[in-house]
Amino acid sequence: MVSESTPRSFDVLILGGGSGGYAAALRASQLGLQVGLVEEAKVGGTCLHNGCIPTKALLHAAELADNAREGEKYGVNSTLEGIDMLKVNSYKQGVIDRLYRGLQGLVKSRKVTVIEGHGRLVGPDTVEVNGERYTGTNIVLATGSYARSLPGLEIGGRVITSDQALGMEWVPQRAIVLGGGVIGVEFASVWKSFGADVTIVEALPHLAPNEDEALSKGLERAFRKRGINFKLGARFQSVTQSDAGVVVTLEGGETLEADILLVAVGRGPRTADLGYEEQGIRVDRGFVLTDERLHTGVANIYAVGDIVPGLQLAHRGFGQGIFVAEEIAGLAPQAIVESNIPRVTYCDPEVASVGLTEAKAAEQYGADKIQALEYNLGGNGKSQILGTTGFVKLVRVVDGPVVGVHMLGARVGEQIGEAQLIVSWDAHPEDVAPLIHAHPTQNEALGEAHLALAGKPLHAHD
Repeated sequence: MVSESTPRSFDVLILGGGSGGYAAALRASQLGLQVGLVEEAKVGGTCLHNGCIPTKALLHAAELADNAREGEKYGVNSTLEGIDMLKVNSYKQGVIDRLYRGLQGLVKSRKVTVIEGHGRLVGPDTVEVNGERYTGTNIVLATGSYARSLPGLEIGGRVITSDQALGMEWVPQRAIVLGGGVIGVEFASVWKSFGADVTIVEALPHLAPNEDEALSKGLERAFRKRGINFKLGARFQSVTQSDAGVVVTLEGGETLEADILLVAVGRGPRTADLGYEEQGIRVDRGFVLTDERLHTGVANIYAVGDIVPGLQLAHRGFGQGIFVAEEIAGLAPQAIVESNIPRVTYCDPEVASVGLTEAKAAEQYGADKIQALEYNLGGNGKSQILGTTGFVKLVRVVDGPVVGVHMLGARVGEQIGEAQLIVSWDAHPEDVAPLIHAHPTQNEALGEAHLALAGKPLHAHD
């Protein structure tokens, strides 16, 4: 809270209290620096309050709905009697509230000064908040992102973004999801599990288009099996809405009808009208440009998180926040390798990856210098118990390290930690193959895949 005794000058002044901003604040304080953190809403940002945490709470409820609906095939005589969105939302908010209280306690215990209000950069070392000016020897820009729309597509009524979808107190009977990226496929997965008829409209040739093509195709097969409809290479043209629902028209004239249209075309950087360009900071299409040390090139100003070009992931912002705090403190941390940041999409089945796709590896090393292998989860005991299908795909440099791990299947996101170590530490398949993986776990699939790539497959065909 700001009071008469609130300091006006800091070693580090951070604009934005989301994953990147609060991580920078906590680490800088831990390193003995005096820290000010400007936040106009709640510390924790989009991830905690309107993104990662609430969506994953919905996805867990969706998993329970599927378990109840499908219990009979496992000998459990359960039925799904319906979805009570008021109770689902209460559970979701309870998770958020507990985490928020914990974060508030951390910030307070580290003696970070939280300055509440809308901040604007007004000098190379100055941020103005509610008419008051605060200075920092170092400035960290961490203002996050917002749910984007398309030109001419207005949000309102039955045309919503993830912000409104997270607060819905009813389950649509029919939903159209515009965008087949992470946000789109996660909401499609939730609503299908809750009983909705869902259609995804994606302009690119595949769902999850940023992933390895094998994962995208595998996800499409799984969604077809679940009865989730999707139209690929289909471009949105217009939408009309009434009390009865929405009518979406695609280029070419095809129309789709539903109760709701979720616009999930990605997130844009929140940098407009914050004074960045006036201070000489380079901005491209709204993104703040930095060097590999996350320095903007202006004074002692750094930028982290979704406003920096690259993956818009909470854990990326978190890692960058820690990096910048250590950079400011003179610890010279190792630069973050973007491709080695793990990526997880929490639909059913989950998609998880780290490192280079096969296409990117071929581009970087040459098609004749890489080798790829897929290990099917049909040979994994725990996957059979869970009733999931999918695979682990490895991409390696011939006679060299594994440079990409790509996974599809229930709960594979929990395996990304070991995959990240393998890729980040330049492990060869022969390094991983001798490691003993607990049985029966899905984690064994990583071990089996590396055994196969090392030339000694066991639960896989030669």
